[in-house]
Order: sequence, then C-alpha cells, then structure tokens
Amino acid sequence: MNRLLIVNATIVNENRSFKADVLISDGYIERIGSDLSGLPADLVIDANGQYLLPGVIDDQVHFREPGLTHKATIRSESRAAVAGGVTTFMEMPNTVPNALTQELLADKYAIAARSSMANYSFFMGVSNDNLAEVLRTDPRSVCGIKVFMGSSTGSMLVDDEHVLNELFRESPMLIATHCEDEATVRANTEHYRATYGDKATAALHPLVRNEAACLTSSSLAVELAQRHNTRLHILHISTADELSLFTNATALRDKRITAEVCVHHLWFDSRDYEQSGNQIKCNPAIKDAHHKEALLAALLDDRLDIIATDHAPHTWAEKQQPYWQAPAGLPLVQHPLLMMLEFVQQGKLSIETLVRKMCHAPADCFRIEKRGYIREGYWADLVLVDTNQPTTVSKQNLLYQCGWSPLEGHTFGATVTHTIVSGELVYQNGTFLADRAGKRLVFDR
Repeated sequence: MNRLLIVNATIVNENRSFKADVLISDGYIERIGSDLSGLPADLVIDANGQYLLPGVIDDQVHFREPGLTHKATIRSESRAAVAGGVTTFMEMPNTVPNALTQELLADKYAIAARSSMANYSFFMGVSNDNLAEVLRTDPRSVCGIKVFMGSSTGSMLVDDEHVLNELFRESPMLIATHCEDEATVRANTEHYRATYGDKATAALHPLVRNEAACLTSSSLAVELAQRHNTRLHILHISTADELSLFTNATALRDKRITAEVCVHHLWFDSRDYEQSGNQIKCNPAIKDAHHKEALLAALLDDRLDIIATDHAPHTWAEKQQPYWQAPAGLPLVQHPLLMMLEFVQQGKLSIETLVRKMCHAPADCFRIEKRGYIREGYWADLVLVDTNQPTTVSKQNLLYQCGWSPLEGHTFGATVTHTIVSGELVYQNGTFLADRAGKRLVFDR
C-alpha cells in the first residue's frame, strides 16, 4: 500500500487538537490539510469521531529475546505493542546472553529486522569490565547505553565506582540508568528474610526496595552526570524523594538530565499488593500512594519528562512462586495508551499532555530522526483511538506470550482501532494486516 488517506480525524499534536485529513505516501506523511478527500489513495479511512495520535514511543521494554523466549519474543511482544498503539520501542540488554558486545547487540537487531511489528532500537549493556566495548557504540544507530546501578541478571550490575566514573566521563551518548542502591537492598533483604522467612509476601517489596535505595542511587547518577556533563536519563522514577533531583527550568531538548515515570507507578500503589501480590512485584517497587500522586504532579509540571512501561513479562508459573523467588516485572506494553487515556477521562491530564509525554518527549529526549510527531515529511507512525468504545482486558484479547496481565477484568473507556507503523496499516479493529513492519531507528546525533 503506497498511499493511505485518513479523513475527518481529530488530530492531537504539538499541544493542539484540530480536525484534519492526513495523506500518507511511501511510508511518510505527505500532506496534512482540512480537505484532502479528493486526493487519490489506495485506501481511505474515515476517522470521524476518533482521535489521531502519533504512535506511542516506549523507551523501556524487556522483550526477552534471545535466551528467555519461554517468557516472550520480539515478535510476540511487538505485536502486543502495536495492538496497544505503541509503534516504537527501545529494548533492554539483560537478555541471555547479556548484550555486552557489539556482536551480541547486532544479533538482537538482526532478530528484530526479521520479526518486529514495531519500530525498534536496543540499548548497549554495561558491566564492570566492558567499558572499551561500550565506547564503540554508534550514537547514530543505537538508542543509548544502559547501566544497572541495582540488581540485574548475569554480570550487568555495575557497582564499581571507578567504572561508573570512567563511563560517565567518556561516554559521548545518552546513558540510561536503573537506580537502586545495591547495598541498601541487600541489607533490607537480610533483615526481612530474618524477620519473616517463608511467610514474606509481596507487600514487603516496597520495604525491601525502599525510598532510600532509590534516592541514594539516583543521587549518585545525577552527581556523576553533573561532574562530567553527561547526557543522563534515569528510568522508572518511583518516589517523591527523588523529584528534587530534576528540573523544569529548561526545555526538554536542552536538558542534560532527564527522567521518566512508568505507567504502573502512576496506576498502582502499595494497597494493591493485597489483591495482586507478585503480579505487581517489580523493580523499583510500587510504593505508598503519596508517591503516586507526587509522580503525577511532577509529570504535569515537567520535572518528569516521559511516560514508559518497563514491560517485563514472566510466566504465570514463575509469578506463583513464593515472594522471595518470584521474579520482578509485569507485562504492560499492550495497554499504556489506554491506561493514560483513562487518566484523561478522569481529568488528571489532558490528551495533549498525554501525546507530549508518550510521543513527542521520547523522540526529543533520544533525538529520534523524523518520528514522534504528526508532521509533513515525518515517518507515518500513527494511532486511531475511539474514546467511545470500551475495552475490557481479558485472557482472550491479551497478546503477551506470557498470557496474563494485572489489568485483567478492567474495562477501559477507549479502544485502539488502527495502528500505522512506518506508513503501513498493520492493525485494524483487532486484526493484524501485516507480518512485519518495524524499521530500525536512526538518531539525529
């Protein structure tokens, strides 16, 4: 399909909502106008009564391939992403083997080129002994460097202060960090294991991985970035305590230090462990309700820049293990847009802010070339949503390979009806129209 015409849409873009048509040609947005209905097209979609949004860009997912494909694959999770309006993802390096060499990183790109429904990029991983390899990473073709300053799989915990200092001093590109202080977490783990033993439940998780662990580690990352003028992006901020580390005094594209909040830290709080238990066990932990409210406020006033998912699927059997053995992480990439549209419907944020935080800001933060906006000459990554058509989450409509969600049974007030990836209509009213459409991201650096 070379030419696709969308007519009568309400476009949400660059802090505006307006009625217009969009002509897509050979993958790109050719024209945006008030009356394009007479132009020739291979397919016309009448979007009357629907919102047309830029595709969501999720800068933090774990798609588990290679090595952990009993949980998920790039194919399965990118399909779930597209069905939820996520047209672009950036995936983490703690697969098996960990992506700690340029060759292993290239292997992941090759898998995505064969199988990804969504546009893609992959982070280069850091360990205590691969700094020279990390510094070979190409800023134009790789989204960033990922540092686990807290627990991770394999050898990816970076706790050598000399290595951290050298990395922040030498890296020419964005460093994304998972910030939890390992010494604090280990001490808390020992204390609560001794106190509760096998009777421990997920309700202890925000105590084991507490506010102090987050603030100690985030403060160190910010201090290193300020010392070396490093481009730092702190992932999944989960506490009110950390918010003073960030500013809204500078435009996003000029910030040297940015931060994101994940949908589950805005949606759930510690009261939800009673019902959901290990299903919402994640790192950093979901904490007390006052943190949730503070995170939303910081998102609205631009101290927090991006909304992401940290999509991290595990099998149902793995999650049914006792608290200490159950892995951390929850599957979310099919539903972040619907979750935040519910916030819009509740009056917690505007739809223009949603688009800014989920589409524009990731593109600006990572300097993605020609994506994240509805602009002539940009790639056509677009989503149509019907805010009058509800969606109930059930096992029958889940596309995650793991087959479960902590949102099961919840009814959202909106539905994703169409998803366009790099100019190709890939999803329409519950049906996939293509097998693969994703393209590798390019960065304007």
